[in-house]
Amino acid sequence: MEKQPLVSVITPCHNMEKYVAETVQSVRNQTYSYWEMLIVCDASTDGTVDILKSLAAQDERIKLTIINSHSGIAEARNQAIKQAQGHYLAFLDADDLWHPEKLERQLHFMKEKHIGFSYSSYDLVNENGVLLNKSVNARKDMNYRSYLRNTIIGCSTVMIDTDIVGPVIVPDFRTSEDTATWLNILRQGYQAYVIPQPLVSYRIRSKSASSNKLKASHDLWTVYRRQEKMSFFKALFYFCCYVFNAIKKRILS
Repeated sequence: MEKQPLVSVITPCHNMEKYVAETVQSVRNQTYSYWEMLIVCDASTDGTVDILKSLAAQDERIKLTIINSHSGIAEARNQAIKQAQGHYLAFLDADDLWHPEKLERQLHFMKEKHIGFSYSSYDLVNENGVLLNKSVNARKDMNYRSYLRNTIIGCSTVMIDTDIVGPVIVPDFRTSEDTATWLNILRQGYQAYVIPQPLVSYRIRSKSASSNKLKASHDLWTVYRRQEKMSFFKALFYFCCYVFNAIKKRILS
């Protein structure tokens, strides 16, 4: 009988006492059980640490690291990745929710097609976790150029097979560190293959980093210019494509 591969769930966490227990429970509810959840708690000042300690005591698959000085989301992700024992990495932000069959379906999809990078559509929920009857529907596989034009890949939907794509390192950007990570992988010639069905519930929060569209747009521009080393006009072209697709995504969802 084939041994089940271990999936390492990468979860950075900062001041998420209101949401993180529900997020962790969505992992514990998975129909695929061979996972480890690596939570890096980045200098939380609320009750997050106590909640996570209690959850880790209940399930040995939950592995908690506490950082006392605020280092940022990229460093928190990288610390979790360094601890990962599985060659499959699945990313989950500390306020999002996985559908129960997420890991099982995505792992089967990747093994069947022998691919290194996959993502899915996702539902939108409000701060209380109530479905908004809206979804971000991903329909196309993405390569480097198509992703530059349309950054539709939701971080909490992504799974990576590091045996295929190699080591994953998250660049240090404030709000676009996930986009920069996917670009690093896609630039090497890999594709991100899509599962069109929603497998994740993405929580819309008024105070989240991604809700500050001006800051996120500025950070993406920095990724284009600093990491991707684009000329001003090339960066402007792709940035205009990004703005167009962001508006389109908002209207359609």
